[in-house]
Amino acid sequence: MTQYLLSVHHGVDEKLPPVEEMQPVFEAVDRFNQKLQGEGAWVFAGGLMPIDQATTVDNTGDKPIVTDGPYAESKEYLGGFWVIEAPDLDAALQWAKEGSQACRGKVEVRPFQGV
Repeated sequence: MTQYLLSVHHGVDEKLPPVEEMQPVFEAVDRFNQKLQGEGAWVFAGGLMPIDQATTVDNTGDKPIVTDGPYAESKEYLGGFWVIEAPDLDAALQWAKEGSQACRGKVEVRPFQGV
């Protein structure tokens, strides 16, 4: 089976509701996670802290440079992800549709490179 990254993206200008209003989303995502696990598609998943808590490390020059903030300035950022196993892209897309509905956000699907 192929592993796929299902990544959840948020807009930088998107205002997230207060935590208490997010409770139904958390519960829907938890049900989705349980379904992934129950059907053997789950590999790993995680939500990320807000983009303002990112730190970028660049050690490609003479000495490392550590900078507060994201690597790239963009209109969207990665908010969380699932790594799943699916027999093909169609199956991964079906999981992404369910995940998108659960988290109420866009989900990008990308296969991992073969080994």
